[in-house]
Amino acid sequence: MYIPPADRSVGEAEWRPFVLSQGFGQLVAGGRDRDVPVVVPTQFLLEGDEVLLHLHGRNPVFGALAEHPRVVLSVAGDWAYVPSAWKAIEGEDPELGIPTTYYGAVQLVGTATVVSDPDQVAGILRRQLAALQPGVAVADPAVVHRTRLEVIRGIRITVGEVRAKFKFGGNLDGPHRAAVIGRLLGRDGPGDRAAAAHSERRDPPG
Repeated sequence: MYIPPADRSVGEAEWRPFVLSQGFGQLVAGGRDRDVPVVVPTQFLLEGDEVLLHLHGRNPVFGALAEHPRVVLSVAGDWAYVPSAWKAIEGEDPELGIPTTYYGAVQLVGTATVVSDPDQVAGILRRQLAALQPGVAVADPAVVHRTRLEVIRGIRITVGEVRAKFKFGGNLDGPHRAAVIGRLLGRDGPGDRAAAAHSERRDPPG
């Protein structure tokens, strides 16, 4: 993805909490000599530099991984449409504004390893459940779902590169950014509060 200078100052202290808060992304496996890559929507768990997830063994992504194990896990969220007139302040012509969309996007690039052993798959499930349902008692999948584990495959992705972009008005001065933040909060639609918080946190409007 294209990352302009205004959106490049995204460090791990910012992108990691964002990825953890989303917890859902698109696994992209290009395979080899394919017309298009395989793209799989999936829940995932990020622990350190490793991503854990599980899928049904018949998922076409496993064919692509057998051809080439390099993958991208794309995570995007907290998006909000910003109408063109929202950037107009102090008598500026609202018809001359440029609309945009605020959003956060992180791409985790790495090498995938497929896990087929039922006990190891159960281990991945335990770790995902512990993160998704902290403090909730669940039956051990290795005991109660043994036959189902035989058709499930786990995937471990060793992350080697992170591409992060937070497009939340980094190209605006303080007054214009404050105007957009106020209008996001006033509209209060899906994603608006999150986008406003990102914009204000990254560079509080003056």
